Amino acid sequence: MNDAEKPQNDRSADLPDIGTLAARLERTNELLQRMIAEVAKTPSTHAIFVDAGYVYAAAGLLVTGTEDRRSFDLDAEGLIEAFIDKARTIFADSRLLRVYWYDGARRRIHTAEQQSIAELPDVKVRLGNLNANNQQKGVDSLIRSDLESLARHRAISDAALVGGDEDLVSAVEAAQGYGARVHLWGIEAGEGRNQAEPLLWEVDSQRTFDLDFCRPYVTRRPVTTYENEGEPPPSREEVRFVGAQIAATWLAERGRDTLAELLPGHPYLPGPVDQDLLIEAEKLLSRSLRGHAALRRALRDGFWQHLQAQY
Repeated sequence: MNDAEKPQNDRSADLPDIGTLAARLERTNELLQRMIAEVAKTPSTHAIFVDAGYVYAAAGLLVTGTEDRRSFDLDAEGLIEAFIDKARTIFADSRLLRVYWYDGARRRIHTAEQQSIAELPDVKVRLGNLNANNQQKGVDSLIRSDLESLARHRAISDAALVGGDEDLVSAVEAAQGYGARVHLWGIEAGEGRNQAEPLLWEVDSQRTFDLDFCRPYVTRRPVTTYENEGEPPPSREEVRFVGAQIAATWLAERGRDTLAELLPGHPYLPGPVDQDLLIEAEKLLSRSLRGHAALRRALRDGFWQHLQAQY
Protein backbone atom coordinates (compact mmCIF):
# COMPACT_ATOMS: atom_id res chain seq x y z
CA MET A 1 0.00 0.00 0.00
CA ASN A 2 1.47 3.36 -1.02
CA ASP A 3 1.17 6.60 0.98
CA ALA A 4 -1.79 7.78 -1.08
CA GLU A 5 -3.69 4.66 -0.10
CA LYS A 6 -3.01 4.99 3.66
CA PRO A 7 -6.08 5.58 5.82
CA GLN A 8 -6.58 9.09 7.12
CA ASN A 9 -5.89 7.95 10.71
CA ASP A 10 -2.51 6.55 9.64
CA ARG A 11 -1.47 9.94 8.12
CA SER A 12 -2.10 11.74 11.40
CA ALA A 13 0.54 9.57 12.96
CA ASP A 14 3.18 11.31 10.81
CA LEU A 15 2.34 14.76 12.28
CA PRO A 16 4.30 16.04 15.34
CA ASP A 17 2.43 15.84 18.60
CA ILE A 18 1.36 18.88 20.63
CA GLY A 19 4.34 18.60 22.94
CA THR A 20 6.79 18.78 20.05
CA LEU A 21 5.00 21.81 18.57
CA ALA A 22 5.08 23.56 21.94
CA ALA A 23 8.82 22.93 22.25
CA ARG A 24 9.45 24.34 18.80
CA LEU A 25 7.40 27.47 19.56
CA GLU A 26 9.25 27.97 22.81
CA ARG A 27 12.58 27.67 21.02
CA THR A 28 11.45 30.19 18.38
CA ASN A 29 10.36 32.63 21.08
CA GLU A 30 13.75 32.32 22.77
CA LEU A 31 15.54 33.14 19.54
CA LEU A 32 13.30 36.16 18.91
CA GLN A 33 13.86 37.43 22.43
CA ARG A 34 17.63 37.14 21.96
CA MET A 35 17.45 39.07 18.69
CA ILE A 36 15.37 41.82 20.30
CA ALA A 37 17.82 42.02 23.19
CA GLU A 38 20.79 42.34 20.80
CA VAL A 39 19.05 45.08 18.83
CA ALA A 40 18.28 46.93 22.06
CA LYS A 41 21.96 46.76 23.05
CA THR A 42 23.11 48.24 19.72
CA PRO A 43 23.49 52.01 20.25
CA SER A 44 22.17 54.50 17.75
CA THR A 45 24.80 56.56 15.94
CA HIS A 46 25.03 60.24 15.09
CA ALA A 47 27.36 62.41 13.00
CA ILE A 48 27.97 66.17 12.85
CA PHE A 49 28.20 67.92 9.48
CA VAL A 50 29.78 71.39 9.63
CA ASP A 51 29.75 73.90 6.76
CA ALA A 52 32.92 75.79 7.75
CA GLY A 53 32.12 78.71 5.46
CA TYR A 54 28.85 79.28 7.30
CA VAL A 55 30.52 78.94 10.72
CA TYR A 56 33.30 81.41 9.93
CA ALA A 57 30.91 83.97 8.48
CA ALA A 58 28.19 83.67 11.14
CA ALA A 59 30.47 83.36 14.18
CA GLY A 60 32.83 86.07 12.94
CA LEU A 61 29.97 88.48 12.35
CA LEU A 62 28.37 87.71 15.71
CA VAL A 63 31.55 88.07 17.79
CA THR A 64 33.72 90.56 15.87
CA GLY A 65 31.26 92.29 13.56
CA THR A 66 32.86 91.05 10.33
CA GLU A 67 32.63 87.98 8.09
CA ASP A 68 36.18 88.48 6.74
CA ARG A 69 38.18 85.43 7.83
CA ARG A 70 41.41 87.45 7.69
CA SER A 71 40.15 89.72 10.47
CA PHE A 72 39.80 87.08 13.19
CA ASP A 73 41.04 83.68 14.33
CA LEU A 74 38.70 80.74 14.89
CA ASP A 75 39.64 78.05 17.39
CA ALA A 76 38.29 75.23 15.23
CA GLU A 77 39.50 72.51 17.58
CA GLY A 78 37.73 74.07 20.56
CA LEU A 79 34.55 74.70 18.58
CA ILE A 80 34.47 71.14 17.24
CA GLU A 81 34.88 69.79 20.76
CA ALA A 82 32.01 72.04 21.89
CA PHE A 83 29.81 70.64 19.11
CA ILE A 84 30.73 67.09 20.15
CA ASP A 85 29.88 67.83 23.80
CA LYS A 86 26.54 69.36 22.79
CA ALA A 87 25.71 66.32 20.64
CA ARG A 88 26.66 64.02 23.52
CA THR A 89 24.07 65.79 25.66
CA ILE A 90 21.33 65.86 23.02
CA PHE A 91 21.86 62.30 21.75
CA ALA A 92 22.48 60.79 25.16
CA ASP A 93 21.99 57.16 24.10
CA SER A 94 23.91 57.50 20.84
CA ARG A 95 27.57 57.22 19.88
CA LEU A 96 29.47 59.64 17.63
CA LEU A 97 30.51 58.33 14.24
CA ARG A 98 32.62 61.39 13.37
CA VAL A 99 32.56 65.12 12.63
CA TYR A 100 32.64 66.14 8.96
CA TRP A 101 34.24 69.56 8.37
CA TYR A 102 33.48 71.02 4.93
CA ASP A 103 35.59 73.91 3.66
CA GLY A 104 37.00 75.34 0.43
CA ALA A 105 40.59 75.49 -0.79
CA ARG A 106 42.42 76.40 -3.97
CA ARG A 107 42.63 73.27 -6.11
CA ARG A 108 41.40 71.34 -3.06
CA ILE A 109 44.86 71.55 -1.47
CA HIS A 110 44.71 71.71 2.34
CA THR A 111 45.90 74.90 4.00
CA ALA A 112 47.99 74.60 7.16
CA GLU A 113 44.88 75.31 9.24
CA GLN A 114 42.86 72.67 7.41
CA GLN A 115 45.66 70.14 7.88
CA SER A 116 45.63 70.70 11.64
CA ILE A 117 41.86 70.22 11.71
CA ALA A 118 42.16 67.01 9.66
CA GLU A 119 44.57 65.61 12.26
CA LEU A 120 42.01 65.92 15.06
CA PRO A 121 40.50 62.62 16.28
CA ASP A 122 37.05 61.74 14.90
CA VAL A 123 37.22 64.58 12.34
CA LYS A 124 37.08 64.22 8.55
CA VAL A 125 37.93 67.29 6.45
CA ARG A 126 36.21 67.44 3.06
CA LEU A 127 37.26 70.17 0.61
CA GLY A 128 35.47 71.93 -2.20
CA ASN A 129 37.08 74.51 -4.49
CA LEU A 130 37.45 78.28 -4.09
CA ASN A 131 36.77 80.42 -7.16
CA ALA A 132 38.26 83.81 -8.02
CA ASN A 133 35.81 85.51 -5.63
CA ASN A 134 36.85 83.26 -2.73
CA GLN A 135 33.46 81.55 -2.90
CA GLN A 136 33.12 77.88 -2.05
CA LYS A 137 32.15 75.56 -4.89
CA GLY A 138 31.09 71.95 -4.48
CA VAL A 139 30.71 71.95 -0.69
CA ASP A 140 26.93 71.47 -0.73
CA SER A 141 27.23 68.46 -3.04
CA LEU A 142 29.81 66.90 -0.70
CA ILE A 143 27.45 67.32 2.26
CA ARG A 144 24.58 65.77 0.32
CA SER A 145 26.72 62.84 -0.81
CA ASP A 146 27.91 62.03 2.71
CA LEU A 147 24.53 62.53 4.35
CA GLU A 148 22.72 60.38 1.81
CA SER A 149 25.33 57.62 1.81
CA LEU A 150 25.50 57.30 5.59
CA ALA A 151 21.71 57.31 5.91
CA ARG A 152 21.26 54.77 3.10
CA HIS A 153 23.68 52.35 4.74
CA ARG A 154 22.08 52.87 8.17
CA ALA A 155 25.42 54.14 9.48
CA ILE A 156 23.69 57.01 11.33
CA SER A 157 20.30 57.50 12.91
CA ASP A 158 20.72 61.25 13.58
CA ALA A 159 22.60 64.00 11.74
CA ALA A 160 23.45 67.40 13.24
CA LEU A 161 23.86 69.82 10.34
CA VAL A 162 25.61 73.13 11.03
CA GLY A 163 24.84 75.36 8.05
CA GLY A 164 22.29 77.67 6.51
CA ASP A 165 22.36 77.41 2.71
CA GLU A 166 19.10 76.62 0.91
CA ASP A 167 21.03 74.23 -1.35
CA LEU A 168 21.27 71.88 1.66
CA VAL A 169 17.52 71.16 1.47
CA SER A 170 18.10 68.32 -1.00
CA ALA A 171 20.69 66.79 1.35
CA VAL A 172 18.20 66.86 4.21
CA GLU A 173 15.46 65.29 2.10
CA ALA A 174 17.80 62.55 0.85
CA ALA A 175 18.85 61.57 4.38
CA GLN A 176 15.30 61.64 5.70
CA GLY A 177 14.21 59.43 2.81
CA TYR A 178 16.39 56.66 4.27
CA GLY A 179 15.03 57.10 7.79
CA ALA A 180 17.64 59.38 9.38
CA ARG A 181 16.59 62.38 11.45
CA VAL A 182 18.30 65.67 10.57
CA HIS A 183 18.76 68.39 13.20
CA LEU A 184 19.73 71.88 12.02
CA TRP A 185 22.20 73.78 14.18
CA GLY A 186 22.82 77.47 13.57
CA ILE A 187 24.63 80.49 14.97
CA GLU A 188 22.69 83.47 16.24
CA ALA A 189 22.27 86.28 13.73
CA GLY A 190 22.59 89.88 14.90
CA GLU A 191 19.69 90.88 12.66
CA GLY A 192 17.25 88.75 10.69
CA ARG A 193 18.26 85.18 9.83
CA ASN A 194 21.39 83.56 8.48
CA GLN A 195 19.66 80.27 7.57
CA ALA A 196 17.30 79.80 4.63
CA GLU A 197 13.65 79.35 5.56
CA PRO A 198 13.13 76.31 3.25
CA LEU A 199 15.93 74.60 5.16
CA LEU A 200 14.31 75.41 8.48
CA TRP A 201 11.03 73.92 7.23
CA GLU A 202 12.53 70.59 6.20
CA VAL A 203 14.61 69.59 9.23
CA ASP A 204 13.38 67.56 12.22
CA SER A 205 14.58 70.02 14.87
CA GLN A 206 16.44 73.33 15.20
CA ARG A 207 18.99 74.72 17.65
CA THR A 208 20.77 78.08 17.73
CA PHE A 209 24.08 78.85 19.45
CA ASP A 210 24.30 82.32 20.98
CA LEU A 211 27.08 84.85 21.54
CA ASP A 212 28.17 83.33 24.85
CA PHE A 213 28.62 79.95 23.19
CA CYS A 214 30.68 81.33 20.27
CA ARG A 215 32.75 84.04 22.00
CA PRO A 216 35.47 81.73 23.46
CA TYR A 217 36.34 80.42 19.99
CA VAL A 218 36.59 83.67 17.99
CA THR A 219 39.37 86.23 18.50
CA ARG A 220 39.85 89.44 16.53
CA ARG A 221 43.31 89.84 15.04
CA PRO A 222 45.27 92.96 15.98
CA VAL A 223 45.49 95.73 13.39
CA THR A 224 48.88 95.81 11.67
CA THR A 225 50.93 98.98 12.17
CA TYR A 226 54.07 99.94 10.26
CA GLU A 227 57.18 101.74 11.48
CA ASN A 228 57.48 104.02 8.43
CA GLU A 229 53.96 105.46 8.55
CA GLY A 230 55.37 108.97 8.97
CA GLU A 231 57.49 108.80 5.81
CA PRO A 232 56.32 110.10 2.39
CA PRO A 233 54.01 107.65 0.60
CA PRO A 234 55.38 105.56 -2.29
CA SER A 235 54.96 106.78 -5.85
CA ARG A 236 52.16 105.59 -8.11
CA GLU A 237 54.68 103.75 -10.31
CA GLU A 238 56.11 101.93 -7.32
CA VAL A 239 52.65 100.85 -6.22
CA ARG A 240 51.72 99.88 -9.78
CA PHE A 241 54.82 97.65 -9.95
CA VAL A 242 53.84 95.97 -6.67
CA GLY A 243 50.36 95.32 -8.10
CA ALA A 244 51.96 93.56 -11.09
CA GLN A 245 54.15 91.47 -8.75
CA ILE A 246 51.12 90.32 -6.80
CA ALA A 247 49.26 89.53 -10.02
CA ALA A 248 52.10 87.26 -11.15
CA THR A 249 51.97 85.31 -7.88
CA TRP A 250 48.16 85.23 -7.95
CA LEU A 251 48.14 83.80 -11.48
CA ALA A 252 50.78 81.17 -10.66
CA GLU A 253 48.76 79.96 -7.66
CA ARG A 254 45.30 79.97 -9.20
CA GLY A 255 45.86 79.21 -12.87
CA ARG A 256 44.36 80.47 -16.12
CA ASP A 257 40.89 79.02 -15.46
CA THR A 258 40.49 81.30 -12.46
CA LEU A 259 41.80 84.21 -14.53
CA ALA A 260 39.07 83.57 -17.11
CA GLU A 261 36.48 83.92 -14.33
CA LEU A 262 37.97 87.23 -13.25
CA LEU A 263 38.45 89.01 -16.61
CA PRO A 264 34.75 89.71 -17.44
CA GLY A 265 34.58 91.97 -14.38
CA HIS A 266 37.32 94.35 -15.55
CA PRO A 267 38.03 97.03 -14.38
CA TYR A 268 36.42 96.00 -11.09
CA LEU A 269 37.81 93.39 -8.71
CA PRO A 270 35.58 91.21 -6.52
CA GLY A 271 35.65 92.36 -2.90
CA PRO A 272 37.65 89.38 -1.53
CA VAL A 273 40.26 89.63 -4.31
CA ASP A 274 40.57 93.39 -3.80
CA GLN A 275 41.10 92.88 -0.07
CA ASP A 276 43.77 90.22 -0.67
CA LEU A 277 45.51 92.56 -3.10
CA LEU A 278 45.52 95.41 -0.58
CA ILE A 279 46.81 93.25 2.28
CA GLU A 280 49.64 91.77 0.19
CA ALA A 281 50.63 95.20 -1.14
CA GLU A 282 50.79 96.64 2.36
CA LYS A 283 53.07 93.79 3.42
CA LEU A 284 55.42 94.35 0.48
CA LEU A 285 55.46 98.14 0.93
CA SER A 286 55.58 97.95 4.76
CA ARG A 287 52.98 100.67 5.06
CA SER A 288 49.23 101.11 4.99
CA LEU A 289 47.44 102.22 1.82
CA ARG A 290 44.18 102.92 3.64
CA GLY A 291 43.05 106.43 2.91
CA HIS A 292 45.20 106.69 -0.25
CA ALA A 293 42.58 106.28 -2.98
CA ALA A 294 44.93 107.24 -5.83
CA LEU A 295 47.54 104.70 -4.75
CA ARG A 296 44.93 101.98 -4.45
CA ARG A 297 43.79 102.73 -8.01
CA ALA A 298 47.41 102.45 -9.16
CA LEU A 299 47.67 99.12 -7.34
CA ARG A 300 44.62 97.76 -9.17
CA ASP A 301 45.90 99.13 -12.48
CA GLY A 302 49.18 97.26 -12.07
CA PHE A 303 47.36 94.10 -11.09
CA TRP A 304 45.04 94.23 -14.13
CA GLN A 305 47.80 95.25 -16.53
CA HIS A 306 49.83 92.14 -15.75
CA LEU A 307 46.85 89.78 -15.92
CA GLN A 308 45.63 91.13 -19.26
CA ALA A 309 49.13 90.85 -20.71
CA GLN A 310 49.15 87.13 -19.86
CA TYR A 311 45.75 86.24 -21.33
